[in-house]
Amino acid sequence: MTSAQSTGPTHRKPILGLTGGPGSGKSTVARLFAELGCGIIDADQLAHEALQQDAVLEQLVQWWGDAVLTGQGTVDRPAVGRVVFGNEAELQRLESVIHPMVHAGRAASREKMLADASVLAIIEDCPLLLESGLDDSCDAVVFVDCPLPVRLQRLQQSRGWDEKELQKREQHQIPLDIKRRSADYVVDNGEPIENVRSRVKQLLNQILGQAHQVDS
Repeated sequence: MTSAQSTGPTHRKPILGLTGGPGSGKSTVARLFAELGCGIIDADQLAHEALQQDAVLEQLVQWWGDAVLTGQGTVDRPAVGRVVFGNEAELQRLESVIHPMVHAGRAASREKMLADASVLAIIEDCPLLLESGLDDSCDAVVFVDCPLPVRLQRLQQSRGWDEKELQKREQHQIPLDIKRRSADYVVDNGEPIENVRSRVKQLLNQILGQAHQVDS
């Protein structure tokens, strides 16, 4: 990772990586960056699109049977998650198929956004940013902070997770305190949305410098 605070971006426009715990609201922060003219590369969305490819679907069914399909014949992501979570061998099989597609999609998106004069900065919204080493290709990392009770409430509503499930998931990730210390910037997403929006604008202006201040 190259700190934008000390050396400045190494690209024509800065590439910022988002990291944080499950339920911290990285997608919300990404959306606020998008409102200010940033391009968003959503790793989850790229993975979702890869899972919908016919060749991928056929491969997953060959490995794990129809149990990983929905009633409509598409890939059931929660079912796939149950197969691979905690099973390193199965996870590696899945990643061997999905990761090349996600990487290709990310590279194409970056190239397009770098060439688009209207895009002020590129945001990498990737749940496992540090774990995958993607932070090394970013100019700065933004940690999305949020109190545990708020994260847990969001995850209970959106995914049906309880505290035990959240703890299990986080055991397979880099600890949040290390992610926070590794970041160049922090956004507190436990505050009211207007406060978060103001912090994101302040942060982007700081990164872009005086020549490219945003007024939105």
